[in-house]
Amino acid sequence: MLRFTAGRIPHSRTRSRSTHRASRRLATALAVPVLLLTAAACGSDDGGGGSGSGISVEGAFGETPKISVSKDAEVPSEMKVSTLTEGKGATVAKGEFVRFDYAVQAAKEGMTAQGSWAPTPGAPAKGPRRSMVQQVGGSGSVPPTVFNSLAGRKVGSRVWVEGTVKSLYGDQLPQGLNPDDGLVWVLDVVNAAKIDPKGEAKGEQAKPEAGMPEVKVEPGKAAEITIPKGEKPPKELKEQVLIKGDGPELKAGDGLVGQYTGVFWDGGKKFDSSWDHKPAPGATGFQIGTSSVIAGWDKGLVGKHVGDRVLMVIPPDLAYGDTPPPGSNIPKGATLVFVVDIVGKV
Repeated sequence: MLRFTAGRIPHSRTRSRSTHRASRRLATALAVPVLLLTAAACGSDDGGGGSGSGISVEGAFGETPKISVSKDAEVPSEMKVSTLTEGKGATVAKGEFVRFDYAVQAAKEGMTAQGSWAPTPGAPAKGPRRSMVQQVGGSGSVPPTVFNSLAGRKVGSRVWVEGTVKSLYGDQLPQGLNPDDGLVWVLDVVNAAKIDPKGEAKGEQAKPEAGMPEVKVEPGKAAEITIPKGEKPPKELKEQVLIKGDGPELKAGDGLVGQYTGVFWDGGKKFDSSWDHKPAPGATGFQIGTSSVIAGWDKGLVGKHVGDRVLMVIPPDLAYGDTPPPGSNIPKGATLVFVVDIVGKV
């Protein structure tokens, strides 16, 4: 709910209509909830980066990758994984949360890559660049079949994954792409951390300040948030640390892994919680301080610490304003209330 979907890259007007349509199909497919994309596939690792396929990748780790596709390029029918640059950091294990950069491109000549290197609307001109956070073995912005190939790679590695749509998504194909279409992914492993996805903030909870909602939390369940009667929604961000943790401070650009529950100020109805996510309820990863999440999260959570439980009341101009996410149940102009348990950083 909080994350931006993969951003659209401006397309050249001189490109053919068929290429333009293919780009739009890819952008649409990337916006499909990946919770539905759980099929597995076979893979290989030859360290050669798919040489001889008519596809090449240029650029060092941390730099925007340039994916070149020739007219007669082909991708393997089974997913193929290659390490372009091997890092020197810790080895990524299954179940760990990873902060990463990615680019994805349809394997057709004249296409433009999309992904986290694209400029983020509203992001500050200076400061950390947007990255993504996802759990190996979980779900997120990158299809699980592709992302799970990072297990066994080292932090600092650049990994290339290519294959047909069917080999990457199985039978549950994303809308707008054909089974035999080719896709190329490039992923940079920025950092990784072992974090308990069932973790919660621990300690005695403070009473809410005047005008703030009441919060009741039972272990392993979404927080119960009660809006104060007769109180008008605040016009500015209101926040309170209910449980103070003793973990490291979160800075702009860090990946936050946390449990959260969100309700509407108007009526107090719950609209989202990490504990309700299916098929795997539990902690979710976000990058903060880079406009990757709503502004209220960036303002309210940068500077907090691992182990904190934070209550935030976020006015519309720091939430979704008059443009809530398509398909969501968030009305225009909604004031949102969140309780966030920060259980780790990556």
